[in-house]
Amino acid sequence: YLNSFVFGNLPKFSATRSVVNPQSPLYGKRIAFLGSSITYGAAAHGDSFVDYLVAQDGVIATKEAVSGTTLAGTGPKTYVSRLRQNIPVDQPLDLFVCQLSTNDGRQGIPLGERTPANQRDGFDATTTLGAIEDILAYVHQRWQVPVVFYTCLRKPDSDYAELVAQLKLLQAKWGFHLINLWQDPVVHAENQAQPLAMSDDAHPTRLGYRNIWTPIFRQELSQVLA
Repeated sequence: YLNSFVFGNLPKFSATRSVVNPQSPLYGKRIAFLGSSITYGAAAHGDSFVDYLVAQDGVIATKEAVSGTTLAGTGPKTYVSRLRQNIPVDQPLDLFVCQLSTNDGRQGIPLGERTPANQRDGFDATTTLGAIEDILAYVHQRWQVPVVFYTCLRKPDSDYAELVAQLKLLQAKWGFHLINLWQDPVVHAENQAQPLAMSDDAHPTRLGYRNIWTPIFRQELSQVLA
């Protein structure tokens, strides 16, 4: 993976080398992105798909991403806390995108339980599922905009597989959109075909974000906003 980190992150692949397309269906759209290292671009010098959407599509992005953070918990760096602290409620949004973190399972956060279909508040944000519902309820109350969750890549992992399965069940309750990269055969095939696309099992390089991730997000987010 060392070669892919070096050669997949060459300056020529930087988001700043992109040309904006004013005809993009995402042009001028205000989108908030909440996540951890993969939303940040931790293995791509801080260039994630968010930055390519800004540079190529003219998205007006709020990139609220801190590496190593969990969805759940009461600490200041959790998704739940940063959503409230760092994204102003009076900021206009067209769309909200949230990363399904792989860190909760790694850090031993309890999964928790899905709540009944009619429950819209009072979630236990110290559990991962409670935090997801808390985020969904908060975004719905504050902005009334579509929400997209996206799943991440990593080696086969039973904790994350279970979380993805639970997320799909939550989708029936909340009606959010799901970009399921974890189970996307095209992404896995593209990563095999482009060995410089990934810096490790989870984190793309600039090349990976530019060539594989950004086109997927462009297509999916455009469909949601259409």
